[in-house]
Amino acid sequence: MNLKIALEHIDGIVINPGETFSFWKLVGKTTKAKGYIEGLMLSHGEIRTGTGGGLCQLANMLFWLALHTPLEIKERHHHSFDIFPDDRRVVPFGTGTSVFYNYVDLQFYNPTNFTFQFNIFLSDEYLEGTINCNADLEFIYKVEERNHQFYQNEDRWYRGNEIWRMEISKHDNENLVNEELIIKNNSEVKYMKSNEFTESL
Repeated sequence: MNLKIALEHIDGIVINPGETFSFWKLVGKTTKAKGYIEGLMLSHGEIRTGTGGGLCQLANMLFWLALHTPLEIKERHHHSFDIFPDDRRVVPFGTGTSVFYNYVDLQFYNPTNFTFQFNIFLSDEYLEGTINCNADLEFIYKVEERNHQFYQNEDRWYRGNEIWRMEISKHDNENLVNEELIIKNNSEVKYMKSNEFTESL
């Protein structure tokens, strides 16, 4: 329900040259009066419920799509904890994002002369989406995880990695033109005790 309501403000949105996309500027405050219901939220290292919970899924999708374009990430907040194991994970750890009205936002800036459009929808099982451009871009953009590690600090386990965006020429033998460090993640691992984690390594 919460995703369906938020999608009414996000699906089809266009980012013109020089414009900035803001998640909360589009979605607004999630209130019961707007039809939002209780959902899961991640806050201060714990799972709780709150009105409009579950919208991080939508923010995650938008962020992942934007990473595959030349859009500049102006504001993005990562979770300070890793609360779910990698079972069925299809994107690298740390490519999600946290949103919390109205001060924890997700924002992209369009520095190009092109227009980009998000198309997001709910299928029977998944949240799915694409990002389209009004021109054939000269480059393709790939996302790569580097320097992934688990490490212990005192009695707690942490997980870290780096997320890089690579700009690859479509016409010059797919040569790497540029690469950019987008995120450096460090998050506390919450889903197993330290002794269990050590045995699993």
